Amino acid sequence: MSIEDRFQIERLTLVLRHLRHAFGMSVMVASLMVAVFYFASGSVVSAVSALSGERIGIRTSAVSTTALLVWFFALLAVSGAQSWGARRALKKGFGAADVAPIRRQLVLSRCLEGTLWGALIWIGIDQHTSPGATALLMGLLASSNADSVAKYSNILGLYTGIMLPMTVLAVARFITIDDLYYQMMAGFSVLFVIAQYMQARTLGASINEAIRLRFENLDLVERLKTETREASAAREAAEQADEDKSRFLAAASHDLRQPVQALNLLLETLSWSEMDERQRRTLDSARAASASSSEMLNTLLDFSRLEAGVIEPQPRPFSLQRLLHKLEMELAPLADEKGLLYRTRDTEATVVSDPALLELILRNLVANAIRYTDRGGVLVACRRRGAGYLIEVYDTGIGIAPDQHRAIFREFHQLGNPERDRRKGLGLGLATAERLTTAMNHSLTLRSAPGRGSVFRLRVAGAERQATSSIRASAAPSSLPNLGQRRVLVIDDDETIRHAMRMLLTGWGCECRTAASLEEALDQDAAAPELILCDYRLRDGHNGAEAIASLRGRFGADIPALLVTGDTAPSRLREASASGIPLLHKPVAALALHQALMATLDGTSERG
Repeated sequence: MSIEDRFQIERLTLVLRHLRHAFGMSVMVASLMVAVFYFASGSVVSAVSALSGERIGIRTSAVSTTALLVWFFALLAVSGAQSWGARRALKKGFGAADVAPIRRQLVLSRCLEGTLWGALIWIGIDQHTSPGATALLMGLLASSNADSVAKYSNILGLYTGIMLPMTVLAVARFITIDDLYYQMMAGFSVLFVIAQYMQARTLGASINEAIRLRFENLDLVERLKTETREASAAREAAEQADEDKSRFLAAASHDLRQPVQALNLLLETLSWSEMDERQRRTLDSARAASASSSEMLNTLLDFSRLEAGVIEPQPRPFSLQRLLHKLEMELAPLADEKGLLYRTRDTEATVVSDPALLELILRNLVANAIRYTDRGGVLVACRRRGAGYLIEVYDTGIGIAPDQHRAIFREFHQLGNPERDRRKGLGLGLATAERLTTAMNHSLTLRSAPGRGSVFRLRVAGAERQATSSIRASAAPSSLPNLGQRRVLVIDDDETIRHAMRMLLTGWGCECRTAASLEEALDQDAAAPELILCDYRLRDGHNGAEAIASLRGRFGADIPALLVTGDTAPSRLREASASGIPLLHKPVAALALHQALMATLDGTSERG
């Protein structure tokens, strides 16, 4: 229902509430007037003779008792009908379509009531009427006028319906009486009614405005409630979608990491075999494809670790040049493949940051620049700004429109990749970079225009210059050291990974045994392992931390251990990190796995 409809219903309801109680007052007032005119009819009042100055008696006019009784019952009938109709309408209820007919009926009945009150003046008043009766009648009519102003002014037709005929009849009667007093009373009556009418208009407008404002406020409150409910539902839907997205990514990432982990291990084992040039090229292509898959999965992992809050920056002063050189050694080949020029401007800056996290930020920025540049090149530079430094990554790529400058930092948002080409990444690099920047209290800004390239500027704190050793590219070892018959227990519920891990560890000289679950590991009749390599998610709701604790209790020794997980769910990452056992993330590169095994067996591994 519209505000206007509710407004019309409410103002009529207000009038009907007054009318339903009007009958009792009409009975009392009409009875009083009948009694006054009846007892004043033909009575003698004292006066002073204008000729002799003596007090004389004057008989007042006689009033027809029949006329008084007819008037009395007619007034009660009209007033009673009004009160009954008002009660009936309020009890039955009415809609917007009923307002106009009810108002017309009320105006008509008010006109009849006003006519009856005017008729009383013709019945009871002439120039010989008792002055007291005349004064009482006029006082009651004035009071009735004031009462109508207060109760019925919000529907002005009801006020004028009773006052207009009553005033017209009263003025007509006073004018016809050959007495200056009554003729002056006629004029004052007109002025009084005009003044009351103006007051009724003002009061009625205020009442109607208050009613309308009330419904507008109620409507506004209702709209706000509706919008709040819709916003709450949208927020809950968005939160649910975000949770669903996180669960899906975690499940998909875990399931994808299992075969990729096995593939990496098997390819590493295969690389030890004798093969011709064609087979070696095929193996290199397979390892490159596997590395690409691992890179995308690790990008998801970085983002999940940020969501989980398990990344704790550990800032320290370090020389930036070593990091920039490392990035150039790793990423320049990607630029060379696209025919781009990759340049790093040498710097002597010493910055305060977490080296590993800063490397991840810059790696994402530089890789992103190479990915979206087809001609020209990429420049990485650093310059002093106040007490800190600006690390800048320039490219001559496609550029970014101003309305996309914020959007590109949203997860999975990519420019110019509608086909979702996996070679262009997942759209998480810049989102990860921005979150890491915030976590380390750095600032990351962008300046770019379509077709004119981009420059990302990372502001970091500076420190006093430190002496640095000469920078040399460290070549990967041609072979990995033998682990010397160390007993390693591998627990993983994936058979392919168990097989690949057994082959790899055996090739490194380990004595390896495997188990699919904690129960299977406990049932094995074998000597205590020297190292436990356990997947975090196991069967029957167990986890790797629980399995390692159980095995340590079984053998009564604090056996060195490593956790391996393909989970990227934030809650799982927090649980695994809280266990205090070194954690590796699938897919684990063979070199990284070997280094972790060596460090753990030598007692030099770090927590995390």
